[in-house]
Amino acid sequence: MDIAYTSAPGRGDMDQLLYKLSETLSARGYRPCGTVQINTACGDEGPCDMDVKILPDGPTLRISQSLGRHARGCRLDPAALETAVAQVGATLDRGADFLLVNKFGKHEADGRGFRPVIAEALARGLPVLVGLNSLNTAAFNDFTGGLAVALPPEDEALTDWLLARLPVGETTP
Repeated sequence: MDIAYTSAPGRGDMDQLLYKLSETLSARGYRPCGTVQINTACGDEGPCDMDVKILPDGPTLRISQSLGRHARGCRLDPAALETAVAQVGATLDRGADFLLVNKFGKHEADGRGFRPVIAEALARGLPVLVGLNSLNTAAFNDFTGGLAVALPPEDEALTDWLLARLPVGETTP
């Protein structure tokens, strides 16, 4: 089972790291599948909007709800997340070299979200790289049976891990 995860300490750092990784490997001719998060700052109106780009070519979907400036509840739009999951599943069916999931979050920890897509990619023998925060580490370890590899949040480490698992010379531009 080729699954790894990374965690980046700064707000939005993991999103940028995984986005750059998808761009780098796409430029080398590999076919990514999955999601990368792109946040849109909202200025004084409150927290940023959360958008995910479906790899490799979009669309970009808004996965956050506007709950008002002072709201403290979870802003994730579960229906939008499941739409993203379905679109990633369809992309996986069209062929991919690896799966990137921007975040193993609360929905995945609760048994929903990207869990079935991750399991399908692994069953197909594809390497999977997941962004993970400390809140969901225990659930992720349960899901992977503790077999996932921890990678530092560094471009070279992530690229090297994936390239070691991808076919050489068999990519589709």
